[in-house]
Amino acid sequence: MKFKKHELKEFLDEKVELFNRPAFIESDPISIPHLYSKKEDIEISGFLAATIAWGNRKMILRNANRMMELIDHSPYEFIMNLSNDEIEMIEGFVHRTFNSTDLIYFLKA
Repeated sequence: MKFKKHELKEFLDEKVELFNRPAFIESDPISIPHLYSKKEDIEISGFLAATIAWGNRKMILRNANRMMELIDHSPYEFIMNLSNDEIEMIEGFVHRTFNSTDLIYFLKA
Protein backbone atom coordinates (compact mmCIF):
# COMPACT_ATOMS: atom_id res chain seq x y z
CA MET A 1 0.00 0.00 0.00
CA LYS A 2 1.53 3.27 -1.11
CA PHE A 3 0.37 6.59 0.31
CA LYS A 4 0.77 10.16 -0.75
CA LYS A 5 1.96 12.42 2.05
CA HIS A 6 -1.49 13.84 2.90
CA GLU A 7 -3.05 10.35 2.69
CA LEU A 8 -0.46 8.97 5.09
CA LYS A 9 -1.17 11.74 7.59
CA GLU A 10 -4.92 11.07 7.40
CA PHE A 11 -4.35 7.34 7.83
CA LEU A 12 -2.07 7.83 10.84
CA ASP A 13 -4.41 10.39 12.41
CA GLU A 14 -7.25 7.85 12.16
CA LYS A 15 -5.10 5.22 13.89
CA VAL A 16 -4.17 7.64 16.68
CA GLU A 17 -7.86 8.34 17.31
CA LEU A 18 -8.59 4.62 17.34
CA PHE A 19 -5.73 3.40 19.56
CA ASN A 20 -4.48 6.34 21.64
CA ARG A 21 -7.14 6.29 24.34
CA PRO A 22 -7.49 4.67 27.76
CA ALA A 23 -10.44 2.49 26.71
CA PHE A 24 -8.27 0.75 24.10
CA ILE A 25 -5.38 0.21 26.53
CA GLU A 26 -7.66 -1.51 29.06
CA SER A 27 -8.62 -4.22 26.58
CA ASP A 28 -5.18 -4.70 24.99
CA PRO A 29 -2.02 -6.57 26.08
CA ILE A 30 -0.30 -3.17 26.40
CA SER A 31 -2.29 -2.85 29.63
CA ILE A 32 0.06 -5.36 31.31
CA PRO A 33 3.12 -3.08 31.55
CA HIS A 34 0.76 -0.26 32.57
CA LEU A 35 0.18 -2.19 35.82
CA TYR A 36 3.66 -1.25 37.02
CA SER A 37 5.58 1.89 37.86
CA LYS A 38 9.10 0.51 38.28
CA LYS A 39 11.02 0.66 34.99
CA GLU A 40 12.34 -2.90 35.28
CA ASP A 41 8.86 -4.32 35.96
CA ILE A 42 7.42 -2.39 33.02
CA GLU A 43 10.10 -3.70 30.65
CA ILE A 44 9.90 -7.32 31.79
CA SER A 45 6.11 -7.48 31.90
CA GLY A 46 5.88 -5.82 28.49
CA PHE A 47 8.36 -8.29 27.02
CA LEU A 48 6.53 -11.28 28.49
CA ALA A 49 3.12 -10.02 27.41
CA ALA A 50 4.40 -9.32 23.90
CA THR A 51 5.81 -12.83 23.76
CA ILE A 52 2.33 -14.33 24.01
CA ALA A 53 0.51 -11.59 22.07
CA TRP A 54 -1.00 -13.67 19.30
CA GLY A 55 -4.52 -14.96 19.16
CA ASN A 56 -7.65 -13.71 20.85
CA ARG A 57 -7.05 -10.52 22.89
CA LYS A 58 -9.19 -11.70 25.81
CA MET A 59 -7.17 -14.91 25.99
CA ILE A 60 -3.89 -13.00 25.73
CA LEU A 61 -4.93 -10.69 28.58
CA ARG A 62 -6.11 -13.58 30.74
CA ASN A 63 -2.87 -15.50 30.21
CA ALA A 64 -0.63 -12.45 30.57
CA ASN A 65 -2.36 -11.63 33.87
CA ARG A 66 -1.95 -15.24 34.95
CA MET A 67 1.73 -15.03 34.05
CA MET A 68 2.06 -11.92 36.24
CA GLU A 69 0.30 -13.77 39.09
CA LEU A 70 2.74 -16.66 38.75
CA ILE A 71 5.64 -14.24 39.18
CA ASP A 72 3.97 -12.55 42.15
CA HIS A 73 3.26 -9.32 40.24
CA SER A 74 6.94 -8.45 40.75
CA PRO A 75 8.66 -9.38 37.48
CA TYR A 76 12.08 -7.91 38.27
CA GLU A 77 12.20 -9.17 41.86
CA PHE A 78 11.03 -12.62 40.77
CA ILE A 79 13.71 -12.94 38.09
CA MET A 80 16.49 -11.65 40.32
CA ASN A 81 15.62 -14.18 43.06
CA LEU A 82 14.48 -17.11 40.91
CA SER A 83 14.64 -20.39 42.82
CA ASN A 84 13.73 -23.98 42.03
CA ASP A 85 10.64 -23.70 44.25
CA GLU A 86 9.42 -20.73 42.22
CA ILE A 87 10.12 -22.54 38.97
CA GLU A 88 7.85 -25.37 40.13
CA MET A 89 5.01 -22.85 40.65
CA ILE A 90 5.21 -21.96 36.95
CA GLU A 91 4.70 -25.56 35.81
CA GLY A 92 1.45 -25.93 33.91
CA PHE A 93 1.34 -22.47 32.33
CA VAL A 94 0.21 -22.60 28.69
CA HIS A 95 -0.71 -20.00 26.11
CA ARG A 96 -1.38 -21.62 22.77
CA THR A 97 2.05 -23.10 21.86
CA PHE A 98 3.95 -21.18 24.56
CA ASN A 99 4.20 -23.34 27.67
CA SER A 100 5.81 -23.38 31.11
CA THR A 101 9.12 -24.69 29.69
CA ASP A 102 9.23 -21.67 27.39
CA LEU A 103 8.34 -19.28 30.21
CA ILE A 104 11.00 -20.75 32.49
CA TYR A 105 13.58 -20.43 29.72
CA PHE A 106 12.66 -16.77 29.20
CA LEU A 107 12.81 -16.02 32.92
CA LYS A 108 16.20 -17.71 33.35
CA ALA A 109 17.63 -16.03 30.24
